[in-house]
Amino acid sequence: MSYARADHISDLDTLPRMPAWVTSARAEPPEDVAFLSGAALNHLHLVLERADVPHALLRDRLALRAAEACVAFSGRPERAGELRDTVHLLRPGDRPGPAGETYQSWRRAVARPVSARALDRAFPTLEPEQIASWLVAGQGAPVTRAARVLEAVLRERPRADVAGLILADAALAQALGWDHVAPLLAAGLKRADLRKHGDDLRLACHRALVSSAVEAVRQAADLTRRVMHLKAVAPKLRAKGAGNAVEMFLTRDAVAPSALPLPDRAARRLCDRLVDLGAVRELTGRDTFRLYGV
Repeated sequence: MSYARADHISDLDTLPRMPAWVTSARAEPPEDVAFLSGAALNHLHLVLERADVPHALLRDRLALRAAEACVAFSGRPERAGELRDTVHLLRPGDRPGPAGETYQSWRRAVARPVSARALDRAFPTLEPEQIASWLVAGQGAPVTRAARVLEAVLRERPRADVAGLILADAALAQALGWDHVAPLLAAGLKRADLRKHGDDLRLACHRALVSSAVEAVRQAADLTRRVMHLKAVAPKLRAKGAGNAVEMFLTRDAVAPSALPLPDRAARRLCDRLVDLGAVRELTGRDTFRLYGV
């Protein structure tokens, strides 16, 4: 496994920045909101085409953000830290609970190239044919398709917010020619938006995508910089299996030492070493049951 040397690391400007007129605009007329969402999605599209962006890691980080929003929609108190604990510290045979299942659904949805068969893994209680029928419910431009899929799911299953939002993002990804689902809509929509219909729902989706695309671009730039640093310090790691451990950090939002392909003590030492090198962060603030991520 070879990694870039530190003197080859480029700065944040390697990724195109979202134009200020997108990030600072406060559009109200529907046509202006639609224009801004198109501009934001186009810019995100350019960023996602970059080979230096850690795509799997970005999707996993966005999946956490989307899951947190969905859990809040349901009125539950769990936030990002609790969701990480629920899934990454889950012991064999344990069930993750409703909030953890929401997070797992999002992570499964982004893990594989988007298709009805792949999305079936995110919703084991739904039939693949039903998922496929919802995905083709949308017609028209990308955001229109996403809004129509969301409306179709919630019309048939009013409480299926998670499925509706994942499938709406899947429809958006397919319309834009993306290989994987990029979780965007959930974090930008409000709970009341999920009960809207027609043009009102479509406008809410446009509005949500402006803010979510801006945040996704920011996350992509931040993670790209952090991953470059991790790859640069990786040659300093001498532990056997360190290369495989680094690969896990490059694709996952959070990693428990027990998940690394190393003996327990060696895994903890490796995590501490990576923290000392500024390559990963400890995410929980605890002395035990720690989680680490880029």
